[in-house]
Amino acid sequence: SSSIYYGKGQIESVKNKASFLSTKIIIFNDDITAAQYKNLQKILERKTIFDRTGIILEIFKNNAKTKESKYQVELASLQYMLPRLTRFWTHLERQMGGTGTRGGPGEKQIEIDRRLIGFKITKLKKDLEKIKKNRDIQSSSRKNIFRISLVGYTNAGKSSLLNSLSKPNSSYVQDKLFATLDTTTRKVTGKNKKEFLLTDTVGLIRDLPHNLVASFRSTFEEVKKSNLIIIVVDSSRNVETISNHIQTINSTLTSMSIEIQNNILVFNKIDKDFDGEKIKYLKKKYPDSMLVSAKDYIRIDMLLDKIDKIIKEEDIVENLVLSYDKLRLVNHIYSRLEVISRQDSYENIKLR
Repeated sequence: SSSIYYGKGQIESVKNKASFLSTKIIIFNDDITAAQYKNLQKILERKTIFDRTGIILEIFKNNAKTKESKYQVELASLQYMLPRLTRFWTHLERQMGGTGTRGGPGEKQIEIDRRLIGFKITKLKKDLEKIKKNRDIQSSSRKNIFRISLVGYTNAGKSSLLNSLSKPNSSYVQDKLFATLDTTTRKVTGKNKKEFLLTDTVGLIRDLPHNLVASFRSTFEEVKKSNLIIIVVDSSRNVETISNHIQTINSTLTSMSIEIQNNILVFNKIDKDFDGEKIKYLKKKYPDSMLVSAKDYIRIDMLLDKIDKIIKEEDIVENLVLSYDKLRLVNHIYSRLEVISRQDSYENIKLR
């Protein structure tokens, strides 16, 4: 029955099994509508119910580090919670009073909860908008620099790749789902003095609910501004899973109206499960891809070469003529630009 997600007999069976095992939490690996949630709560009584979105939100709550990611997770949680309020809900901490609150002793508790959540959602949206404006101001000062975003399934090794390409080891790296919720951006100097901004983004997952994607819109706005997207895939998975992950990444980017023009498909973690036959298969199916190990620094130099080549394609070549009284500019030019040729004469210096 669609009203309780499964058939009544199945739900009764789950209820009996949960009582027998003294289970407090029941998890459904799918999204349950608000109406189904309320009906299931009545049948399953005081058991705590989580659906797929609920579990992902719990993981998000544990991994949010910055103010922005905490706000984003809280906003997604409240929007998820609002239609699911029932009389079984553990009441939120309430402080009545202040502007906009009303309701006397006759008002139902659930209505008070609903209104308080509404106020909180409005405030969080305003706070996130302020953070976004500040980021846009910072972003405008970097508009002339080449931008690269790392995009991939959760736990594909994006943070490790960020570290390997930029060389420090300060970025948070852990072998778990959604370890990175905050966008980390680093300025990296490539091999030919080519500077670029490298951004690590929140991991994706199959059937990532749209309201969660919307809450992390700022992450995807960084991706939208990118000149190059590096799609990171865990090569230690089986070939079917790899194909599904690539499909998920592409469909998520499409749903966020992100057009992938310049992109590099990178298979990471080749140190983890080096299977010659699988590597041959991946190279044949994805001929333009690269196989690397961020952890063991395998083929990272080749990836940097490829990045340099792509940046170089966007280069503008200029001829400069400097009189000797402008000699102080030569060091500046050599430190910031790639000098293709130089010609010194009595009158001036010609640089290309």
